[in-house]
Amino acid sequence: MSQGSRPDRVAEQIRSELASLLAREVHDPGIGFVTLTRVQVTPDLQRARVLYTALGDDTARAASGRALERAAVFLRRQLGSRLRLKRAPELAFIYDDAIAGQDRIERIINELHEAGHDPDREP
Repeated sequence: MSQGSRPDRVAEQIRSELASLLAREVHDPGIGFVTLTRVQVTPDLQRARVLYTALGDDTARAASGRALERAAVFLRRQLGSRLRLKRAPELAFIYDDAIAGQDRIERIINELHEAGHDPDREP
């Protein structure tokens, strides 16, 4: 019985450890309110794309991205000591636009409902 592929399991471990590290160990105020949405790991486990969202406007989002890049070396070193891997993966932090798109769609739907337009109702 398979329990999933190894890159998927390692990606989830990385996401969990990074979330813990960001909450407890990283004291950079530039990071702000960041949520790690998912981690994608290459099949050889050498690179990890960490997708995140951040509260605030575009300026706050950019500041969070810069702070995460500054913390990447520290986070990689900590991951290397916490995970049982031969080599800790290189971390690349990427803003996750999918959440912002979902929020925009939800706002449009809510505006339509408030205006009295119900797509399920016949004209």
